[in-house]
Amino acid sequence: MATAARFLRRTLRASEPASRLLSISYRSIVGRAAYTTGGIIDVGQPTPKSHPELLADEEITPGITSEEYISRRKRLLDVLPEKSLAIIASADQQMMTDVVPYSFRQNGDYLYITGCTQPGGVAVLSKETGLCMFMADKHKQDVLWEGQTAGVEAAVDFFKADKAFPLSEMKKILPEMIEQSKVVYHNAKASTSSYRNFDAFRRASLNNKVKDLTRYTDELRWIKSKSEIKLMRESASIVSQSLLQTMLLSRTQREESQLAAKIEYECKMRGAQRMAFHPVVGGGANGSVIHYSRNDKKIKTGDLLLMDVGCEYHGYLSDLTRTWPPCGRFSAAQEELYSLILETNKECIKLCKPGASIEEIHRHSVKMLINGFQELGVIGKGKSIQYNYLNPTAIGHSLGMDIHDSTSLSKDRLLEPGVIITIEPGIYIPPVPILNENAPDRYRGIGIRIEDDVLITESGHEVLTASVPKEISHLTTLMNMDMGGGSSTAEAHELRAACS
Repeated sequence: MATAARFLRRTLRASEPASRLLSISYRSIVGRAAYTTGGIIDVGQPTPKSHPELLADEEITPGITSEEYISRRKRLLDVLPEKSLAIIASADQQMMTDVVPYSFRQNGDYLYITGCTQPGGVAVLSKETGLCMFMADKHKQDVLWEGQTAGVEAAVDFFKADKAFPLSEMKKILPEMIEQSKVVYHNAKASTSSYRNFDAFRRASLNNKVKDLTRYTDELRWIKSKSEIKLMRESASIVSQSLLQTMLLSRTQREESQLAAKIEYECKMRGAQRMAFHPVVGGGANGSVIHYSRNDKKIKTGDLLLMDVGCEYHGYLSDLTRTWPPCGRFSAAQEELYSLILETNKECIKLCKPGASIEEIHRHSVKMLINGFQELGVIGKGKSIQYNYLNPTAIGHSLGMDIHDSTSLSKDRLLEPGVIITIEPGIYIPPVPILNENAPDRYRGIGIRIEDDVLITESGHEVLTASVPKEISHLTTLMNMDMGGGSSTAEAHELRAACS
């Protein structure tokens, strides 16, 4: 117990007090307001001059220099066949209603190549022309409602394009570039249709000249650079500290919606731009729904709480899951299943090293879990097919600018230093049978997942989310410890008493 307490004290010290975070946020707001005046050009996103607290000189996005962006473009051209043309479209602005936009998130490939975080652009890359950016046309009325955006000058001066034109000129320029190319690659999953209606593009498609660029960009994004690893390490740190604060709140606040609000608040107060995905906050049987999103129930005393959360830090994501008993104690059935998932999580992390593969680690996890489930009587002997009904997920996935990053690459691809993956074994037993499984009643309505972000290193691995408790002794100590200063309320004492 003393060891668990020391672990938790260290972890809690790593989490900045809200008062300090508030002062940091206030200073940042004041600084940003000051830098929008005084003749500094607004290009629609932070620059080293407008936001020196975020970007160093020569950085296009925080942590990534213009030199690195130019290197990415060169590396892509080096792997494309001769006389190829790559068309990389930005994401479109999605609308909530006719005049209300959703929060914008850039297409990963467009951001990776250009550094532009704004909608409406198209980048074209070839060995003959270099990087040519077509920038969204902006009218005075648009600026009045939406603010400044990057134009042709910013494309050349800030994003370091070789050429740039207004988007309205693309229909005159791009068709000839397509006609002169042997193969046209594009990010096929991008939502924009601005160039797909061109006759030249349609002809190229009919002649089988149009191909998906994803397999090339996924290859480039598979191994992270030192600067990318630094950003992902910070993203993991932010979500880890934020989840710890949310775990503490769960001792007294049992509404899933309140805990969803808490994790988002904590992440943004620590510098995250947004959540990586809608938080999963599943109490009791809701934890057995793998992508549960309603977050509208009250967590019952004695139930487990599963939270799957992640945040985005300047384009790079984290993905973390913990399951714990807010009342401070695991039931016997909960502890039996949790111990098996925890052991699988730790054993699979040990396998994370250069030369291994996600598929190899997955097969090992399946073997461990089937044996464990059979010993517990969750699935019958000789009925291993039932495993897929209770855990239909893979052991993990690549992580980076997208939650499921480099998805076109095989799961058999050998891990290399600089690759970041998740390890996330789980068990999902619905309150009543849904598929052909017959788990004992004592395990019904239990969902457990333990997920960590793992960086592959030269010597093995580094767990980026290691600061968040997952050992049973650490979790129960966290849920029962008196934080001092009156934070252990009468309600918390009553909830713990009800659980005993």
